Amino acid sequence: MLVVHEIFGVHEHIKDICRRLAPLGYYAISPELFARQGDATRAQDFSKVIAIARRKPDAEVMSDLDATLAFAKASRSADVAHAAVIGFCWGGRQVWLYAAHNPSLKAAVAWYGPLSWSGHGDPPDVAGALKVPVLAFYGGLDGFIPPNQIEEIKAKLAAGGSESKIIVYPDAGHGFFADYRPDYRRAAAEASWSEATRWLKQHGV
Repeated sequence: MLVVHEIFGVHEHIKDICRRLAPLGYYAISPELFARQGDATRAQDFSKVIAIARRKPDAEVMSDLDATLAFAKASRSADVAHAAVIGFCWGGRQVWLYAAHNPSLKAAVAWYGPLSWSGHGDPPDVAGALKVPVLAFYGGLDGFIPPNQIEEIKAKLAAGGSESKIIVYPDAGHGFFADYRPDYRRAAAEASWSEATRWLKQHGV
């Protein structure tokens, strides 16, 4: 299970998600994707965090995730024939892109990944041709991801005949799954985790 971190890097919350996945039988691994750009976990303010993330090319993320899968395979502890990817915030966007990049994945799950970040090559641009089923969660009160963007990607998924699914929690904002943030909403977090684990099992992960 590839776990793609938030914009804040591989901090304790992301490590905890890996620990939650392990008892379910998953080999969960979260690579530090900003290793070349800077340590987002130690950035003093959000502008520096954004600057680190902006310096990370999408193509390099794809290559790094490929390398992480290769590492997992070489460990002989992971069944990469049944691999999946999940991600949060900045990582939720990368989930969509990696699902398009690596059609051998069994499934993908994205929590509140931005749908417009670079202006090109964003999730709506790849949604119509997806071969990997993506389950994505968004908050109805998310000021970073407006409803029209969600409707746009829904339409593209439908036009492409994808079995991917989007769930919106009306009373949740951005970061509703992150229990260390003020936006955390327990009901939405628990509901989305249940939906995610069911989705993964449904698709043979």
